[in-house]
Amino acid sequence: MADLSAEDKLPPFHKPLKSRAAMDALFETPAFDYSPRTSKAFLAAMRAALDFQGRRAPVLKALYRAEGFSPASVRTEADIPKIPYIFVAALKERDLTTLPYSKIALELKSSGTSGQRSRMQLDRGSLMRVRRMAWRVFEGLGLTDLERAHDYICFTYDPEVAKDLGTAWTDKLLTGFTAKGEIFYTFRWSKAKNDFYFDIDGAVLALKKFEASGSLVRLVGFPAFALKLTEEFKKRYGRYPALNPGSSVVTGGGWKTLSDEAMDKKVYRKILADSLGVPAGNVRDLFGMVEHGVPYVDCRLGNFHIPNYGRVIARHPGTLAPLGFNKAGLLQFITPYLASYPSLSVLSSDFGLVRKRCSCGLKGPVLEIKGRAGVTKLKGCAISAATML
Repeated sequence: MADLSAEDKLPPFHKPLKSRAAMDALFETPAFDYSPRTSKAFLAAMRAALDFQGRRAPVLKALYRAEGFSPASVRTEADIPKIPYIFVAALKERDLTTLPYSKIALELKSSGTSGQRSRMQLDRGSLMRVRRMAWRVFEGLGLTDLERAHDYICFTYDPEVAKDLGTAWTDKLLTGFTAKGEIFYTFRWSKAKNDFYFDIDGAVLALKKFEASGSLVRLVGFPAFALKLTEEFKKRYGRYPALNPGSSVVTGGGWKTLSDEAMDKKVYRKILADSLGVPAGNVRDLFGMVEHGVPYVDCRLGNFHIPNYGRVIARHPGTLAPLGFNKAGLLQFITPYLASYPSLSVLSSDFGLVRKRCSCGLKGPVLEIKGRAGVTKLKGCAISAATML
């Protein structure tokens, strides 16, 4: 089975990729160094990925023919909006793997509840690139620390059981971005119920233990569960926990829905930071898609930064024309790290916009998510997890 154990056979993701091929070389450029050099590296990687898959993936061969598109035509940033895209629903409904299954090292799926589960199949090279990319993004945002051990509370599925869930893989990866202390996964498996449950008792005890030790702590996973934990801690001990102020939070996976239950992010950051005794700048959020793989992570000001490993285009929901900056539309996500799945360019069901820059000082554009487009929401990991609250 192509599951999370594949990770154990790969070199550390904090070490540079040895290959200098275009698709690998991009991920040795800094994540937020937008310059002619990094743009050239991105375009070269994009051409290589589009060409590789265009010669192997039937869906892309047909798409290129229909659109009159050639990978060699992607020469400048102005050419990127011309890259054909696949709608995200097609990736949920079809098995579109480019390479033979014998070459797949890891298969990831969403935990959607609607019967449509997103999937991503990664060969060894694609897996090494996506791991390296995530490390470089977190490194660029000051969220890596291999010198000091961090204890973890992960609001996600135990990866020893949920061996192919994208959220389990992501959080297992995130725990490797610091030296590891103790790790507690809050979604435990019940043999009796044959299902996961939220182990709030174990989570409270772990938080109390970490508080008492004064260790650095990082909370990772679905945001609603982090708030639930701090409120339960207060109920049991008459106060909120006071963690080492160097502790941090990296939430991801969204709320029960993107609009009905969600709290304004700035308000959430302040409430959770105060409830844990850490600075608001230490509470970060992450947006990502199983089908896409690029992590969009908050800076210290709470804005999702687009790393130089991907491009995001907002398109008019009626005409699908590119909208440029500051105008909300359907979001198209583009990245060149994949050799095994044809989701190099995906038109999502997410509604949002792209802004030119952020006042935090990092170069490059920022992504603002507005919610899901359409009348019926696509169900995914967050709404599945929310059944445990």
